[in-house]
Amino acid sequence: MKNIKYTIAISSCKGGVGKSTMATALAWELHQRGFKTGLLDADIYGPSLPSLFQLQKAKVQTNEFKLLAPVDHQGLKLMSFGFLLGDAPAVMRGPIVTRYIQQMLFQTDWGELDFLIIDMPPGTGDVQLTITQSVQLTGAVIVTTHHGLSLVDTARGILMFEKVNVPILGVIENMAYFTAPDSGKKYYIFGEQKAGAISKRFGVKTLAEIPIQDALSKDMSVYKANPSIQEATDGLLQAIEQISSTQSDLKDAGYREGEVVLVFNDGRELTAKAFDLRVNCACALCVSEVSGHRLVDPKKIPADINPVEILPLGNYAVGITWSDGHSSGIYPYSMFQ
Repeated sequence: MKNIKYTIAISSCKGGVGKSTMATALAWELHQRGFKTGLLDADIYGPSLPSLFQLQKAKVQTNEFKLLAPVDHQGLKLMSFGFLLGDAPAVMRGPIVTRYIQQMLFQTDWGELDFLIIDMPPGTGDVQLTITQSVQLTGAVIVTTHHGLSLVDTARGILMFEKVNVPILGVIENMAYFTAPDSGKKYYIFGEQKAGAISKRFGVKTLAEIPIQDALSKDMSVYKANPSIQEATDGLLQAIEQISSTQSDLKDAGYREGEVVLVFNDGRELTAKAFDLRVNCACALCVSEVSGHRLVDPKKIPADINPVEILPLGNYAVGITWSDGHSSGIYPYSMFQ
């Protein structure tokens, strides 16, 4: 993999949000722009790449170097356990899954690539840890919807990648709305929201809001230019360019006299009262996704609430585990003064 310039993980902690479709669409768009691109389907139990590309009968061969030769689809290099397994179910335990993941990563003859897009399986388990510990990922893109359950998992995904030092390049909000063909009016099926709401909530960049559209629900084996995917790809490329400048300049984070204190390399200090941060947590456990009303009762929060752990998240936020056990909150720097 030393000949791969950028390795990007496309992830979601919840299934059914269109992660594999987004990974495929991004890989296609990068390929069409002239980048040498590979796409790895890392979901051992539910590989979707063969179906997305209508390549159920494709077979993987080994070359003269005894490496797996990726399936070439119009110049786009593809690898999936589905090519090896066919229609049979993957009935195996974790250590065997880890071995197959490592084989597809390190024993595939990818050649020289500008981008390797990894379609991660949903969750934060063995496969995710294997990949993040084995490969120097350039960054991760989180795919989500505005549904409350998806947003809970969005926070978990962000925290998981940051804990293993993988930068978050941005969030793609899939199935954000649909446009009525007769009136052109946008309808938000998971509730009305303003553009950038997820960015404000988690502190990370929203690469694109993808509408429900017929073109992304059919055969992905034939490339079709798509404005929303082009927007997401533009955002991805910009995020990669900025990654060196978005590394955290946070020097220290701690607790002092009832306040969470952030100290930066340039000497700046930002502070916020610990009690206020806990009460104003914007995670989906603390704010109703249906009504938007706050679910946290300030009277039930201990006055002496304090952080047990403070985790820097890139250069945009911190994740805090509180003394009352709450740990799914993400607190952008904008919440500090």
